[in-house]
Amino acid sequence: MLNNRQLFLLHLGQTSPAPMMLEIEKAEGVYMYGPSGEKYLDLISGVSVSNVGHRHPKVVKAVKQQVDSYLHLMVYGEMIQNPQVKYASKLAGILPENLSSIYFVNSGSEALEGALKLAKRYTGRSRIIYFTNAYHGSTHAALSVQGSEIYRNAFRPLLPDTVQIEFNDFKSLDTINGQTACVIIEPIQAEAGVILPEEGFLEAVRERCTRHGALLIFDEVQTGFGRTGTMFAINKYGVVPDILILAKALGGGMPLGAFISSLEIMSSLVNNPQLGHITTFGGHPVCCAAGLASLEVIIEEKLAESCSSKSQLFRKELDHPLISGIRGEGLLLAVLVRSREYVQYVITNAPRYGLILDYFLFCSNAFRIAPPLIISDDEIKYGCRQLLLLLDDAHKNVKT
Repeated sequence: MLNNRQLFLLHLGQTSPAPMMLEIEKAEGVYMYGPSGEKYLDLISGVSVSNVGHRHPKVVKAVKQQVDSYLHLMVYGEMIQNPQVKYASKLAGILPENLSSIYFVNSGSEALEGALKLAKRYTGRSRIIYFTNAYHGSTHAALSVQGSEIYRNAFRPLLPDTVQIEFNDFKSLDTINGQTACVIIEPIQAEAGVILPEEGFLEAVRERCTRHGALLIFDEVQTGFGRTGTMFAINKYGVVPDILILAKALGGGMPLGAFISSLEIMSSLVNNPQLGHITTFGGHPVCCAAGLASLEVIIEEKLAESCSSKSQLFRKELDHPLISGIRGEGLLLAVLVRSREYVQYVITNAPRYGLILDYFLFCSNAFRIAPPLIISDDEIKYGCRQLLLLLDDAHKNVKT
């Protein structure tokens, strides 16, 4: 009889030739547990998903209560469902006034698809501008605005009339003109290794879009919900987009995405044609109940506000000859090391030290630290001690 490891490889579509292959039986708080009692400190939050940790009691309670009421009822947008209405109202209440109309979908990639369609429909234009080393998902349209050729070339032809420009290059913003439907940007580039915008850059993008009637789309899939020290990066930088994309932590551990705009802009999907964007499971009531509970935890426990001191503690504790720098904001950090060989060794061997770490797609000389926002100072110190031992191990065993 085949074991779970064999069945995993046989029946689940694989994304890489060397998956992590960790079997997890339970997860709670900032830890994951294997079937034989193995304990792993989660330092990546499922890639910025589990901001309130695994199985937060308030999130679990909300899920159970909603399951007892109803699951799927009808395709999105046809029936008034209490979890959707309550969550959308809560989000609108903490976002800038023009971001008041929420369209729930299933994932960040689908939110990206909807946002691009919305921008083209509202402006009547087709040109989309995006940035080097940007990551917005893996569907065809998302690949079309991905700022790296590594994952794109095998799937061409992609969406036409897309133009790539340089992140943090003010001169390249001259490309935005009267033919531009939208500019899509991560306010902080995550998969590039947590690249921050230079002072005034986001403001310059906003000004150029406004001048030429192009819509500005912010992708906050990874930066949202307290991750960088404010609820959203738009709060940190004071630049308000026309469309906001959310996912990952939006669902509190459940699959949920959204694109958000003004009622005027969003209304352009209603006519010519009707049903301009359709989703069956978007805004699933259980996902919305979980997401609302998670958001309330972030607000009530002031998790965003605690990110700065926790970020500083990581930076203080991670002092090692292999570390050349730490880049990032809040609890979205890129730990830079001497070579990609060290990165590979550290991530591959992290479970032996009771840690879960991860790569960046477009930054080979850094590994990711993005733990649940509930992580305590003691847990940070423990994780850093283990990581320093792992780096010592790498220093001894890696040949570069």
